[in-house]
Amino acid sequence: MSQPRQVQLSEAKEWLSRETKPLFGPLQDKAASLVKEIKIRIDDAVQSSQKILQNSENEMDKNSTKTYRFARNANKFAENLIETINAVTAPAEFNYDRIHTFCGDLEKALGVSEQLRRGAYPYISPYFIFDRRRLDVSLKRLYDITKELRGFLTTKYVKVKTVEEAHALVDRLPQTINETKQNQENRRLTEEKKRALEEQIAETNKKIAEIEARDELNELLKVNQRIEELRESVKHNLRYLQKPFFKLQSLARTSEVAIPLDEMNKLGDYLGDPYMALATEQDGFSTLKNILTKLDATIAQGKLKLKTTRIRKAQDQINSILQKDSLGQLQRNCKEALQRRKQLMTSETITTLQNQLTQLQNQLGELRKESELANSRAKALNDEQEKLQDRTEHLRRELEKSILQLTNKNLQVVFSN
Repeated sequence: MSQPRQVQLSEAKEWLSRETKPLFGPLQDKAASLVKEIKIRIDDAVQSSQKILQNSENEMDKNSTKTYRFARNANKFAENLIETINAVTAPAEFNYDRIHTFCGDLEKALGVSEQLRRGAYPYISPYFIFDRRRLDVSLKRLYDITKELRGFLTTKYVKVKTVEEAHALVDRLPQTINETKQNQENRRLTEEKKRALEEQIAETNKKIAEIEARDELNELLKVNQRIEELRESVKHNLRYLQKPFFKLQSLARTSEVAIPLDEMNKLGDYLGDPYMALATEQDGFSTLKNILTKLDATIAQGKLKLKTTRIRKAQDQINSILQKDSLGQLQRNCKEALQRRKQLMTSETITTLQNQLTQLQNQLGELRKESELANSRAKALNDEQEKLQDRTEHLRRELEKSILQLTNKNLQVVFSN
């Protein structure tokens, strides 16, 4: 099988015009001839309508009771008919779509004209008979030439549509190819940005790791971990007192139990953050002991409405704190850890390192956001590239198919690099 002839896309339009000229030219001439004939028939129909319009006006001017109503009906009919026909505009330039639209508009106008004619004639007869016959002949001729145009469009001129579509494909292909090239450039720039962001992220992570490895921050980290461990320990040692503390606070607010303001404030601290409440108390946590003493008395008075098991566990914990000093060493540990953290936090070195770390972490967050956007854009551009390539190949195949249909020549359209 012989290889198809190749033609550059830049030369395809000229080649196509040259090959289809023997087909395209005569069909265009025929279409122009038909449109010219239709314009003549339209003018004839309008003139026939104007004749009815003029004669009916003359008859109306006579003001005859016998003919006035018939003349008025004829006058209105002629006005409507002229307006309907004149609404159809012949195309100044010819292509398939323009002529197809013109033919459709003409057919609609003729349909409306026929409705007007059938609706008006019974109310005009028996007058204006010669004018009506002339109009009927004009409309019949216009109908016949319109029917001929429709047949020509359907059977022969449709080939011109194929030629026009092929030319349109030749025009669309360069645009699609340019869009593909621009998209490729956008992909390249996006990939470069992705690589630059990845390098910046890696460098920022390295700087963060170097700062976090400093002894000063390591010590602060250990102290913070120690505080968290102590926080859990304090919470555990006061776990059975949280509900009773809440009940006691409610009773104090309703004046059922008298508690000084400083103890009420501290009670709120123990409900909010038991670790900080214990660590910031004076040695021996006298305020907590006073609160526990009042709580014990409230329980003994039966004012604390709790389940028996909760009451018993709370009393055991109260006794352990007041009689066995179960929180003594824990408070000392809490104070030491908190004090050490304060010392470290006031260190100029720690402050500088933390500021640097915060700045780098914020920078890292922004870089990661940019990286996510770049990745998302890269994916969108890749998807768009596939669509553009598919569209380009589809247009090429359609063009080659149209060329084969029009010229019976197997042609391969190639793109310049």
